[in-house]
Amino acid sequence: MKFTKMHGAGNDYVYVNCFAEPIPGDPAALARRISDRHCGVGGDGLILICPSQCADARMRMFNADGSEAEMCGNGVRCVAKYVYDHGLSRRTPLRIETGRGVLTLELEIDAGLVRRARVDMGEPILDPVRIPTTLPGDSALPHHPVVDAPVKISGKNLSVTCVSMGNPHCVAFVKEPTDYWVLHIGSKIERDPHFPNRTNAEFVQVLSPTEVRMRVWERGSGETQACGTGACAVCVAGALSGRTQRKILAHLPGGNLELDWAEDGHVYLTGEAVEVFQGEWKE
Repeated sequence: MKFTKMHGAGNDYVYVNCFAEPIPGDPAALARRISDRHCGVGGDGLILICPSQCADARMRMFNADGSEAEMCGNGVRCVAKYVYDHGLSRRTPLRIETGRGVLTLELEIDAGLVRRARVDMGEPILDPVRIPTTLPGDSALPHHPVVDAPVKISGKNLSVTCVSMGNPHCVAFVKEPTDYWVLHIGSKIERDPHFPNRTNAEFVQVLSPTEVRMRVWERGSGETQACGTGACAVCVAGALSGRTQRKILAHLPGGNLELDWAEDGHVYLTGEAVEVFQGEWKE
């Protein structure tokens, strides 16, 4: 099976072109093996680039633990790069089918190759039932979003804001996103009973109204170098709680992402898409 290793802001996945390769019989098991950083290719998960009946391609994403996720903002940019660079479709903008629906991507082309992409991530989901979370929403606000809700995790009192970008996120603004927050508290938040489908956890330091530094504990993968949907959730959470403006620059360990919660209600994510190498999985 031929594969391509790609990353967006350090959020790395193994990509398989299922236009040319058969869809794996057990993609969850393959994701666990191929994502292993010691005995496999290494990555935050496996992404299948499949034919679509309603878009230029369909993305299926599997975390490193084999669980299938709805969306990946960094992953969908890399899918668009692969589709364009490898000639599966030369249309721009591109449309990619995901578990969140069909997303539109505007491509930045340099010397015939995609360097960056801007993704229309759609409107954030703020209804607690749809996120889903059992934390109570603020009845004084439209859609009753969960904003700065108190929660106790592993004996630690937190205020969290909950957002779904097609996948669930729990955002906590902290003085500094240290290892304690991300590796200890993040892993506890992922499986906290308040989140029936588990959740991603973001820990955010506000540098200014237009700039944040953040780290992410991703559901099913642990800490990753970046998380596109997580950065979108942080943009929405910052604006909802009055900590940031609706357009921000997010610094993550793997690189920077640009976010814009625009007046049309959609969140737009812009960042790099990088092909690292190609190989063949012998199993």
